[in-house]
Amino acid sequence: MEPWRAPQGAVDAFLAARHADPFALLGPHAVPGVPSGHVVVRAFVPHAEFLDVVTADGARVPLDRRDDAGFFEGVVPGAALPLAYRLAPRNAGGAWELDDPYRFGPALGPLDDHLLVEGTHRRLHERLGAHATVHEGAAGVRFAVWAPNAARVALVAGFNDWDRRRHPMRKRLDSGLWEIFIPGIGPGQPYKFAILAQDGQEQPWKADPFGLAAELRPSTASLVAEEAGFAWDDAAWLAERPARQSARAPVSIYEVHATSWRRHPDGRFYSWDELAESLIPYAAWMGFTHLELMPVMEHPLDESWGYQPIGMFAPTARLGDARGLMRFVDAAHRAGLGVILDWVPAHFPRDPHGLIRFDGQPLYEHADPRRGAHREWGTAVFDYGRREVAAFLAASALHWLDRFHADGLRVDAVSAMVWLDHGRAPGDWAPNEDGSTENREAIGFLRRVNALVAEEHPGAAMVAEEATAWPGVTRPAADGGLGFRFKWNMGWMNDTLRYLALDPVHRRWHHQLMNFGIMYAFTEDFVLPLSHDEVVHGKGSLLGRIPQGRSVDDWERFATLRAYYGFMWGYPGKKLLFMGNELAQWREWSEARELDWFLLQFGPHHGVQTLVRDLNALYRDQPALHARDCEPGGFCWIDADDAENSTFSWLRFGAAGDPPVAVLSNFTPIPREGVRIGLPQAGRWREALNTDAACYGGAGLGNLGAVEAEPVPHRGFPASAVVMLPPLATLWLVADDAGKPGEAEDGA
Repeated sequence: MEPWRAPQGAVDAFLAARHADPFALLGPHAVPGVPSGHVVVRAFVPHAEFLDVVTADGARVPLDRRDDAGFFEGVVPGAALPLAYRLAPRNAGGAWELDDPYRFGPALGPLDDHLLVEGTHRRLHERLGAHATVHEGAAGVRFAVWAPNAARVALVAGFNDWDRRRHPMRKRLDSGLWEIFIPGIGPGQPYKFAILAQDGQEQPWKADPFGLAAELRPSTASLVAEEAGFAWDDAAWLAERPARQSARAPVSIYEVHATSWRRHPDGRFYSWDELAESLIPYAAWMGFTHLELMPVMEHPLDESWGYQPIGMFAPTARLGDARGLMRFVDAAHRAGLGVILDWVPAHFPRDPHGLIRFDGQPLYEHADPRRGAHREWGTAVFDYGRREVAAFLAASALHWLDRFHADGLRVDAVSAMVWLDHGRAPGDWAPNEDGSTENREAIGFLRRVNALVAEEHPGAAMVAEEATAWPGVTRPAADGGLGFRFKWNMGWMNDTLRYLALDPVHRRWHHQLMNFGIMYAFTEDFVLPLSHDEVVHGKGSLLGRIPQGRSVDDWERFATLRAYYGFMWGYPGKKLLFMGNELAQWREWSEARELDWFLLQFGPHHGVQTLVRDLNALYRDQPALHARDCEPGGFCWIDADDAENSTFSWLRFGAAGDPPVAVLSNFTPIPREGVRIGLPQAGRWREALNTDAACYGGAGLGNLGAVEAEPVPHRGFPASAVVMLPPLATLWLVADDAGKPGEAEDGA
């Protein structure tokens, strides 16, 4: 056999999809025993009966058909490396031409290897995955995937008939990266990776961990995405973003599940463009400052609401393509709305086309099942201590901020990340060697990613869903904190909803559920969340939580909900309300249908919606209600201890010169007349809000628009006023004259 022919064992291994080094076999090669000035070319082209090499000067050199499967090889005389050529196959059905992927050199460089292994590659999402590019003068797509334990990785796709023999990839030995450049293709191509494990087992074909787009479920392939420049029109918003998302800004968030906010009559989802035309004007009209979208990353199961993502870089195909999401965010910014995206680095599903045992061994998940699995959720847990995995997750965070101009990420299930035992049964977790239970690797990861976001996207808000008493969630990492901008106040939410569910007769015995939260209200920069989790899984809607029966009628239930919203918007902390809560839905939320918009034809429901709109406007317009949300000097109790009457009253302060606001709540159906309250100054206090107003569906009781505070000291205050507290209602009284200089800064 001629010395330039490939060994039969190598050809057999290739045709059996077992050859580990395809670039050593295919493409152009200088082979010992072949005279100088000659180049050996090998190619695999199924269905070809004949194959020519067409050189740059137009010369055609036929190759020998080594195997009927389509393996060809031959010598191109008068040639040298590097050799530019095309392949010209033909059969009984015709002839065609194509570029040979195996004539191209590596598309990644040694710096990519180094930074990946080091875990410091800040643009990993721009290097791995599938990216349209021009490489060595040819237009095509570069594919790259990390699979260090694989014996072989092949690209399988629509353009190669899903044949795992066609495009095995080049392994970069230093990093475990595999790559290939495919000339002549562009966006829209579906693809996966066929991985052969070290033990010789074929793995389920995998979607691209860095894929920028994906097929609509139940299909599971990744798609080559269109990445050409998008014309953003939000420069003014981005410049203002740090101020709009600071602890002193009014932040009122409308949490949305994008595929169930509205539906077409036939059940179809709204597209991003349809949501931009309907959701954005609605949220702006309602006075919210931000939209928070439950995960829009690709996920296989509708019922997971996106919290079991497969595509950490791909917007779900349910709503359209990536450009649709870009147009949505751009439109939100033009309307004055920020967009926060839910992001899930705590766990991932075990679907076979996903990250689980990606290259035949635990790779993205921790190898120890006591740290790499969450049995309650049936999911796998990321290995935060592995630098490449941490870099993958950090790249995902940056991707949504870079490419989609997201204004922040709400990080799901932080408690399950920072505690080894959170939500785990005995035997399902292992403590640290010293017996401690904090997950130091996850903590380090969160600190690094928060610092990275702060550095690359100043003003972007990282928000933690953290349900325990972990200290310093919103403190800088340099001060021992985790570095988040805000934290959900789960304690406040749980306590106040328990109170709401009590019969008014029994609330006096549980007064602390409403006043205890102030004891820790300023230990973190909090968001008060009435989220989707509170209206699912049999919990009922917020309105449905309020007791009914002989002692509580429907009017009182609506009144209680209105009083609670007034309490919440007057309480220290940023606000978050899940969609449908502003409609006072009777049914708990379901991802399978749109909200009960028909309820707005009924006065009580329309009244609650009107109230939420007014609450947002007043919260935004009164600095005392937001400027010191996260500072103890912005709050002072008037009376925290009126358990007998189930009333609560406090003051909110802004900066010096901002009028203070008094918040008064009565959670019984009994009007409280002649109640004297202490106030920081005499004069007229305007009744800016009364949740019992007729326009909200209330009885219209109140104080005729204002009360007059007299210079009569009461309970430590220099002035006081006599007020009437309507039943099941919250009042906001605003001092008509600005506060005295310096009065606000010391918190009265």
